[in-house]
Amino acid sequence: MAYQALYRVFRPQRFADMVGQEHVTKTLQSALLQHKISHAYLFSGPRGTGKTSAAKIFAKAVNCEQAPAAEPCNECPACLGITNGTVPDVLEIDAASNNRVDEIRDIREKVKFAPTSARYKVYIIDEVHMLSIGAFNALLKTLEEPPKHVIFILATTEPHKIPTTIISRCQRFDFRRIPLPAIVSRLKYVASAQGVEASDEALSAIARAADGGMRDALSLLDQAISFSDGKLRLDDVLAMTGAASFAALSSFIEAIHRKDTAAVLQQLETMMAQGKDPHRLVEDLILYYRDLLLYKTAPYVEGAIQIAVVDEAFTSLSEMIPVSNLYEAIELLNKSQQEMKWTNHPRLLLEVALVKLCHPSAAAPSLSASELEPLIKRIETLEAELRRLKEQPPVPPSTAAPVKKLSKPMKTGGYKAPVGRIYELLKQATHEDLALVKGCWADVLDTLKRQHKVSHAALLQESEPVAASASAFVLKFKYEIHCKMATDPTSSVKENVEAILFELTNRRFEMVAIPEGEWGKIREEFIRNKDAMVEKSEEDPLIAEAKRLFGEELVEIKE
Repeated sequence: MAYQALYRVFRPQRFADMVGQEHVTKTLQSALLQHKISHAYLFSGPRGTGKTSAAKIFAKAVNCEQAPAAEPCNECPACLGITNGTVPDVLEIDAASNNRVDEIRDIREKVKFAPTSARYKVYIIDEVHMLSIGAFNALLKTLEEPPKHVIFILATTEPHKIPTTIISRCQRFDFRRIPLPAIVSRLKYVASAQGVEASDEALSAIARAADGGMRDALSLLDQAISFSDGKLRLDDVLAMTGAASFAALSSFIEAIHRKDTAAVLQQLETMMAQGKDPHRLVEDLILYYRDLLLYKTAPYVEGAIQIAVVDEAFTSLSEMIPVSNLYEAIELLNKSQQEMKWTNHPRLLLEVALVKLCHPSAAAPSLSASELEPLIKRIETLEAELRRLKEQPPVPPSTAAPVKKLSKPMKTGGYKAPVGRIYELLKQATHEDLALVKGCWADVLDTLKRQHKVSHAALLQESEPVAASASAFVLKFKYEIHCKMATDPTSSVKENVEAILFELTNRRFEMVAIPEGEWGKIREEFIRNKDAMVEKSEEDPLIAEAKRLFGEELVEIKE
């Protein structure tokens, strides 16, 4: 048989095999035992935390011949067929490549038919947030009134991109990042099963690099086993992941504390020559400084130390470096880490940050006596002038020189809102049209980004549709300059937005821009005028005729 990756070989086949998700497995097992099975589930959480594995285990459990049971037996034909992927009633669909309306409509047509070999038809839709708006709308009706023999399990890493109408029809389970000790324990089991001798330090380094994902941890372990010579050591893992050793980090931070810039830059050069990644190095430095800070301020908190080893070098550093220096180092390195994400020269920014740590900005120098003397004289002169002005009687109004009224500066180059057009739009506006535009607005921004029109998307980021009719919508901007830029014919922002909305809704909408301040005034005035018109239309026709004949000031109305 061909070689299989470790994350496939050791994929959980029972709920008991899942690590770090007890809050999910316990709830699902209770539902299975009590036979309270919902028609739709939503599994959300970071990658590699067991969402799809839990979905397949649940599909086996509901179709197992031993059901109702808390675990699938993994021996009956249904369990074995689902594990091997040969049961046609359990379908795993990748929404990233099957995100069109046609695929979802095909599912909607097939769910009507009874399962052929299993008790339930189970549809596992992975990365469901990748579905288009039309596909979500097609899925909505099926989720609302599904057949009794169908179960939908939706999995996603980005639940905020799923419409609330879909989420409200599902039982939602949030998968968490797996704790470091749980990953290390699982890696020990896998290494032992593979006959590989691995040190605890090496497995801990792999678990830290996995960032809470078991699949990433098993992939790194697989790679580290291939890299090593049969015995997995910490140096092998550090060389493979590009991380720095604890001894190197301690020496690095000690040189920074001594303000030895030459030694710091020399050590950085050595690490870069060894293939260390600047992004990974700055992250390790931040975590090491964080461990020093927590050890110095709360030494007895169990599990506070994340990456460091509490040895003699570590305790010596914690005693030498003041807390204020630790705060400053973490803040400066964190700022540099953010800036490094957007540059082509991350090493340059790291070098600048390290030099700043070695030479922090000195306090402002104190002024000498000769420099202070003229300042003191100026202050005394100003105080004397203030006393003199207070002692003088006020000037009578008649003798006061006339103040020339300054003309209000004319506003030039500003944005002139189309008030008349907005009034006409508001007369025809409906809640349904506004809901349609708002529902598509996130897709409009995503489409602009996919079309590499990032500047257009950034300009519209803080805008909001506030009213819409069948043929136009009002787009509120925070600043007037953004309105002007969005409606400038040379920028083509307005044309792009209208074209994308037509593709999404199959309706032509004209975009009308308005600044936030003006929108509030126009809206209030429109509501006030509308109420007045309603009140006028409800007036008694006899009273209205009397007012017309004799004048409104001569007509007195008595109840």
